[in-house]
Amino acid sequence: MTAPDLTLATLIADPYGSYTRLRADAPVHRVVGPDGLPVWLVTRYPDVRQALADPRLALDKAHAAPGNYRGFALPPALDANLLTMDPPDHTRIRRLVAQAFGPRRIAALRAPIEKVAEQLLDAMAPAGRADLLAAYAAPLPITVICDLLGVPDDDRHDFRAWTDSLITPDPERPEATRAAVKAMLGFFTALIERKRARPGDDLLSDLIAVRDESVRDEAVREGQVGEGREGGRAAAGNDRLSEDELTSLAFLILFAGYENTVHLIANAVLALLTHPEQLAALRAEPELIDGAVEEFARYDGPAPLAIRRFAREDVGIGGVTVPAGETVLLALGSANRDPGQFADPDRLDLRRRETGHLALGHGIHYCLGAPLARMETAVALTALLRRFPGLALDVPVGQLRHRPTLRARGLLELPVRY
Repeated sequence: MTAPDLTLATLIADPYGSYTRLRADAPVHRVVGPDGLPVWLVTRYPDVRQALADPRLALDKAHAAPGNYRGFALPPALDANLLTMDPPDHTRIRRLVAQAFGPRRIAALRAPIEKVAEQLLDAMAPAGRADLLAAYAAPLPITVICDLLGVPDDDRHDFRAWTDSLITPDPERPEATRAAVKAMLGFFTALIERKRARPGDDLLSDLIAVRDESVRDEAVREGQVGEGREGGRAAAGNDRLSEDELTSLAFLILFAGYENTVHLIANAVLALLTHPEQLAALRAEPELIDGAVEEFARYDGPAPLAIRRFAREDVGIGGVTVPAGETVLLALGSANRDPGQFADPDRLDLRRRETGHLALGHGIHYCLGAPLARMETAVALTALLRRFPGLALDVPVGQLRHRPTLRARGLLELPVRY
C-alpha cells in the first residue's frame, strides 16, 4: 500500500487527522520516512501492539538491508544503548539498570521532585506569565535526571540545546549536531572518570561499580593485569557492562528521561487548557491525577512513532508482507487514537476506563523510565494547578508551534499567564 499524499509537514501539522485517514485506508502503508528512504508505516492498534513485541523486528541496525537505513551515526560510546539493542545484550543491560527504576526507588524520589516543582513555581510566580516549557516543563525533569545520575549542580550544561540538536537537526547546519554529539560524549566521559575517582550515592556511581567490579573479577579469573576498560559490547551472558555500554547507558537515561517527560508535561497542560471541562474536573477531584496522566499519554503522547525496527526475515503485518531488511515504523500516536480500541478516541476523557495505551511502548522494550515519567508528570500538574488557579494560554492556540520532527511530539514554547 502507498500513501503518496503523506508528507512530514502534514503529519506534524495534523497528525491525528492524518492517522485517521491512514487507518481507514489500510493498516500498513509504504511511505517515505523522515530520512527520505521508504519505510512501512503501521497504524492500527492490534498490529502496532503485536509488532512492538515481535522478535522478528529488530532494533539493531545491523539487520537493515544495504542502503535501507540512513540514520544519524552516533559514536560507539553513545550508540551502544537499549534503543539499538536486541536480546541477549538488551536483556543483560536492562536487568542491570532495572532496579534503579523500581517502585521503591521511584517512591523515594517523590518528595525531592515535589520540592523542585515548588521552587520552579516560586521563581515563576512574580511575573504572572511565562513560557511554561522553558520555565517549568523542561527544568523539572532535567533536574530529576541529573540528581538520579549524580550530576553536580555546577556541571549541568545546556542539555536542552544538545537534545534539540539530535531530535531536530538543522540540515543547513550539520556541524551543530556534530558539535552537540562531541560535547555530550566529552561530558559523559569526564563525568564517569570523576565518579570513578569519587563515587557518590547515585545511579551512575552504582553502574560504574557494576562495570569495574565485573571487569576486575574477569581479569582475575583469566590471569590478566589491569582494569581492561575496553569499548564495544560485553560478552553475551555476562552480567557486566563494557565501557561503551556504560557511557551509552548514562547518555540514554539523561536523554530519554528528559525528552519524553518534558513533552508529556507540556502536552498535558495544553490538553487541559484547551479542554476547560476536563481542567475543571481535575481541579475538583485531584485524586483523578493518576488516571489523567494515562489519558494525557494516550491522547497526545511524547513519541508519535516507536524506534524504527528492521525485519529480520519476511514478516506479515496487517495482511502485508514486509521483506527482510526493510524498515518498519510503528505509529504509537495512531494506535492510541484507534476507534477499534478506544471509544470516541479523539475526545480527552480523564475518567476513561479503557486501558492499554501504547504511548510508553509494549513488550521487552517497554519504557524503563515509565514509572518515573508518570510520577513526575503527576507531581508537576498537581503543583501547577494548585498554585495557579487562573492558569490560561497567553496566545491563541493556533499560534502554538510544534517541533518540526516526527521523532517527538512536542511544543517549541507554551506561553501562559496566571
